[in-house]
Amino acid sequence: MVNSLSDLGLDPPVFLAPLAGITDLPFRNLVSSFGAGLVVSEMVASQEMVQAKPGVRERAELGFGIENTAVQLAGREARWMAEAARMVEANGARIIDINMGCPAKKVTSGGGTGASGSALMKDLDHAASLIEAVVGAVDVPVTLKTRLGWDHDRLNAPELARRAEAAGVRMITIHGRTRCQFYKGRADWSAIRAVREAVRIPVVANGDVVDIATAGEALRRSGASGVMIGRGAQGRPWLLAEIASALAGAPAPMRPVGARFVDMVAGHYEAMLGFYGKALGTRVARKHLGWYMDVADTDAGLRRLVLTAPSPNEVLARLPDALGLRAEIAA
Repeated sequence: MVNSLSDLGLDPPVFLAPLAGITDLPFRNLVSSFGAGLVVSEMVASQEMVQAKPGVRERAELGFGIENTAVQLAGREARWMAEAARMVEANGARIIDINMGCPAKKVTSGGGTGASGSALMKDLDHAASLIEAVVGAVDVPVTLKTRLGWDHDRLNAPELARRAEAAGVRMITIHGRTRCQFYKGRADWSAIRAVREAVRIPVVANGDVVDIATAGEALRRSGASGVMIGRGAQGRPWLLAEIASALAGAPAPMRPVGARFVDMVAGHYEAMLGFYGKALGTRVARKHLGWYMDVADTDAGLRRLVLTAPSPNEVLARLPDALGLRAEIAA
C-alpha cells in the first residue's frame, strides 16, 4: 500500500487544486513552468465527457510535455465514471481524481443517485460504488477530493477515506470545510487530522492555503503529507513554487517582476487566445487579467481600459502601463 507522496512520484508536495473555469490547460501549463508536484484539471462531468458534449472534453485537455497532470471526474453513475476514466487514461492523464467535494447547487442537487460532488457524502455506499468503478477501469492511480462532510452533523470524511482506501484510492485531498459551509468561515485544518489518522495513504490539506505561513500551519495542524492550493494561486502562478521551496528549506525562486511579469502575463493571455479562439479566449482571459492587476495594484482607470479593450492587440499594448512596467522604468 502506498504510504507517501514520493511513492506516487508527486514532488514537491504542493499541488494546484481543480478550479472550475480557471485550471484550464494554459493556466496549468503556466503553474507547472514554475514548479508544482501536481496540477489538476477543471472538474469534468463524466457522462458529458463520454457523450462529447461541446466544451467538456477541452477541460480534460492535457497538451504536450506536461506530465504532472490529474484529470478530475465528477458524476453520479458508475458506468459513465468508468468510461470517462478509461478515456482520460488513454489520453495520457497521469492520475484520475474523483470529485466528491464540489459544493455547487447545480452539482449537488437531485437527491439519491441523482446528485454528485459533495452530495455523495450523504450516501457512502453509492460513493464507494463510484470509486470502485473508476479504480477498476484504469491502471493509473486514482485519487479522491472531498470535504469534511455534508454538514457539521455528518463529519464522515474519515469513514469515506477508509472506504476509498479499501477500494484502491491512492491519495485523498480534504478541503477543511463542510459542503454547507461552501467557502464561508475558515478552513478547519485540525479536523483533517482525523482523516489522516484513519488511513495509511497520503492525505493532502486544502482550503485557505494562500502563502508560506498558511501552508506550514495547515501541514502542522492536519498532519497531512502535502497541501493543495486553489484560489491563492489566482494571479500568482508562481506561488506553489515559492511554498515548495520554503517547505524544503531552499532559496525561493525569483518571482517575475517588471518586464518578466509583463511578458508572463502577455504569454498567458496569448495562450488563452490560442486555446479557446479569439472570441471566447478574450472573455475567459479577463478574470486572469483582473487578478494580475490586483497583484500589480493597478489604477482603476487603467484596469478598466484593459478589461474593456476592443481587441487583443490593444490589451497587449496596455499591459506594460497596467502592470506598472513603464512607471517602474520612469522612476
